[in-house]
Amino acid sequence: MLKLPPISLYIHIPWCIKKCGYCDFYSYVSKKSIPEIKYIQHLLKDLEKDLKLINKRKISNIFIGGGTPSLLHHESIKYLIKGIKKRTKIYQSSEITIESNPKLKEYKRFRKYKKSGINRFSLGIQTFNSNLLKKIERTYDKKEAIKAIKEIKKINNNFNIDIMYGLPGQSLNNVLSDLKYTVQHNPTHISWYQFTIEPNTSFYKKKLDLPDENILFNMFNKGEKFLKKSGYIKYEISSYMKLNYQCRHNMNYWNFGDYIGIGCGAHGKITKKNGDIIRTTKNKNINSFINGKYLDTKKIILEKDKPFEYFMNTFRLYQPIYKKHFQERTNMNIRDIKSKINKALQKKYIIENEKYWETTKNGKMFLNSLIKIFLN
Repeated sequence: MLKLPPISLYIHIPWCIKKCGYCDFYSYVSKKSIPEIKYIQHLLKDLEKDLKLINKRKISNIFIGGGTPSLLHHESIKYLIKGIKKRTKIYQSSEITIESNPKLKEYKRFRKYKKSGINRFSLGIQTFNSNLLKKIERTYDKKEAIKAIKEIKKINNNFNIDIMYGLPGQSLNNVLSDLKYTVQHNPTHISWYQFTIEPNTSFYKKKLDLPDENILFNMFNKGEKFLKKSGYIKYEISSYMKLNYQCRHNMNYWNFGDYIGIGCGAHGKITKKNGDIIRTTKNKNINSFINGKYLDTKKIILEKDKPFEYFMNTFRLYQPIYKKHFQERTNMNIRDIKSKINKALQKKYIIENEKYWETTKNGKMFLNSLIKIFLN
């Protein structure tokens, strides 16, 4: 009998004060007031439809992302969480995360968010350098960023800081200074990743003073050594934690677990009892969404594409990938991927024993090449 994976819930709040030039996430800059309650009512209706697909499984964790979820009033967050709990069962130990911006108007809400059920905050700082913040079109400065962290620390131990390297005009000293400031505030989790520019962003057409590959490599090496020395454990390509403080929602993604995705532009993955894995995407048009048109696409992952989908996630993690886990999550036999595994072994991207595979240092360095082996 197929063992269904754990299932979490992702909620997309699409509004932002301003669209940053490097951001390619779906977001909507509203010049009018946000129809918070109306949107949440439709989020809950969207959830009701997806709950029919999950075979009464309990929700393990909740992640409220965006956009900028911290633009919502605490009454709206309370209404949302209360509405979810009315419609489905959630584990008592669930981690409920909200992404937040370090703006005064927003961080003053954190205490009331906590009372509404939020127990983990993720702060999008990006850099503590006010000049660099202006360059990447963020709407706050260093002082506000530090105040926001202090506000969170008063009410909640468990929080993440997002920080980037490779920003336009950024030096190695800037990078190390950012990490020192980050570690100084003792977050339980740090997301530290390279600044990249996607084709569908406004920065893509601009000539930006980006560090070259050698400088980026140096930033990465020095930064990673500093985080390790500071007591942070790297457990995923761009994620560092204090012991036992992995982001549970993201761990579920990377372990090829299931998740319901509700809200404009949200993605979901749901495994059915018969072994079919369904991918869903939700309507990106805000007006259509609040008129009841939630689903954009719903498709079954083809059998030949399952290994790529599985390893695209699991190879990101710094842990063994158990063969039994692959079989449980894909409903496939190891024989089906033997030739591709052999190719990855020949390239020395992975090692193998009777029970598991594990990526080598070389495999992590050339992760895209490793994953492409499993692309059909």
